[in-house]
Amino acid sequence: MSERPSSRARAERAPQDPTRTGRKRKIPPLIMFERMHQPLAPPRVYLQRLMHGALAAGAIIGVSLALGVLGYHTLVGLPWLDALLNASMILGGMGPVDPVRTAAGKLFASAYALFSGVILLTSVGVLLAPAYHRIIHRFHLDAKE
Repeated sequence: MSERPSSRARAERAPQDPTRTGRKRKIPPLIMFERMHQPLAPPRVYLQRLMHGALAAGAIIGVSLALGVLGYHTLVGLPWLDALLNASMILGGMGPVDPVRTAAGKLFASAYALFSGVILLTSVGVLLAPAYHRIIHRFHLDAKE
């Protein structure tokens, strides 16, 4: 008969949870920002974070613009170029160019205008987050010295 390993032996072979063992988890530098007690990230990492933020903000704006163009084309009945112009102007905060005549188009234009305001603020936040974090982190490091 084979003996079952004791619970202590099983615990020694079990994979360790880094949050409970005191070991620090390795966090990829492009996903998370450094903690308050850590040194400032090197300029290369900072520039990569800025680039990733710009790409993410561009993707958010691009998807939002595509939704607006599609909505203006299908629900309002505008040609593709006019739909692009209207969606761009709304997304940029300038307002519509062409009048909307249908009820479905008016509901879409209203919802898209509200959505665009939130998207504009979100994309600016994503774009500026690395710079804001670096400034605040530098102030914290200066305060410790």
